[in-house]
Amino acid sequence: MPAVPSTVPSSEPPVDPPAETPPAAPPPVPDDVPVRREQVGVGPWPGGPAAWPRVDATGAPSSDPDDPLDPRYDPTLLAEGDRRNVVDGYRYWTVEAVVADLDTRRHPFHVAIENWHHDLNIGSVVRTANAFAAAAVHVVGRRRWNRRGAMVTDRYQHVRHHDDVSALLAWAGGAGGGVGLPVIGVDNVPGSVPIETYDLPRECVLLLGQESSGLTPEALAACTAVLHISQFGSTRSINAGAAAGIALHAWVRQHADPPA
Repeated sequence: MPAVPSTVPSSEPPVDPPAETPPAAPPPVPDDVPVRREQVGVGPWPGGPAAWPRVDATGAPSSDPDDPLDPRYDPTLLAEGDRRNVVDGYRYWTVEAVVADLDTRRHPFHVAIENWHHDLNIGSVVRTANAFAAAAVHVVGRRRWNRRGAMVTDRYQHVRHHDDVSALLAWAGGAGGGVGLPVIGVDNVPGSVPIETYDLPRECVLLLGQESSGLTPEALAACTAVLHISQFGSTRSINAGAAAGIALHAWVRQHADPPA
């Protein structure tokens, strides 16, 4: 049977492995060197003014550089580029042309939000309403709201103001071709119904409350139904802007087809 080698302890003290050398920091960028940032959007229209989109006397597309510019296009954007946050189909279009085209295909639901304490989420709600092509956003209460969160989408989205809930109800009662629009509240209050199981009307007003306090008693009393978004964690509520996105997408899943 082969002998098992024994380990003889060394009398020398153990040697620690060499410490890892941290990576060298990159050299500082001189103040006179511009920092390169990736640009969004598109540059000037390829080919210059001679290739700009034009129309003939009948309004049909034309390749003749002597014909007038297609009125949907902004000559400044064509010349300098379009860095706006718009879909490719609206690149180089004027704001007015974008709004006019959206008006031909907006969805028949509206979004309303109470604004009693300058809710910072209203800008996010406007941006989300634009993304889902809502007919309009209705601000109830204070007229002023923080537009920064809208990311300029308020230029393309119809936004109306109502002094109070009763004014919103008066408008909704005469909307929809005089038939009136039901007001559907979104708030996690006792007696509310899960939005995931509710058949949303095709034409309606989705009403949201303040970030901290939710819908006011006046708003709750005005609602045909009050829905809540099912949650599965520990928090009692979610951000009003996020709630608006979920509620609007619930409507889209029931009534809208994905764009081609």
